[in-house]
Amino acid sequence: MDANFTKVKNYLLDLEYSISSENEENGTFIINKEEEGIKNMIVACADPILIIEQPLFELKNGSSEVYKELLRKNRDIIHGAFVLDNNDVILFRDTLELENLDLNEISGSINSLTILLDEYGEKILEISK
Repeated sequence: MDANFTKVKNYLLDLEYSISSENEENGTFIINKEEEGIKNMIVACADPILIIEQPLFELKNGSSEVYKELLRKNRDIIHGAFVLDNNDVILFRDTLELENLDLNEISGSINSLTILLDEYGEKILEISK
């Protein structure tokens, strides 16, 4: 088993995330902790980085005001940012270096999303409609 994959898996288990899917060949996990807003979060070991992505919603109204709102909020996010994928889905995304990754770092990155959802969840729901 790849050392980084094992390290990340152990961190996710230590943080009590439910791993609903894992693929060592691709270096990916799908994790959940719904009480914290984490559902189908993708955690991918893509040496030399760890990619964390949480799909949030499909962007139906791509007005400049929506983009401005999301970009302004990016400034307040502790770790990570809102991003738009090729299918017009808004994601929370963060990347971390695998070489020096520790439990606190991965916890802080995922907790950043939890804080974001707590503080900004109503606005996210409004934008997603």
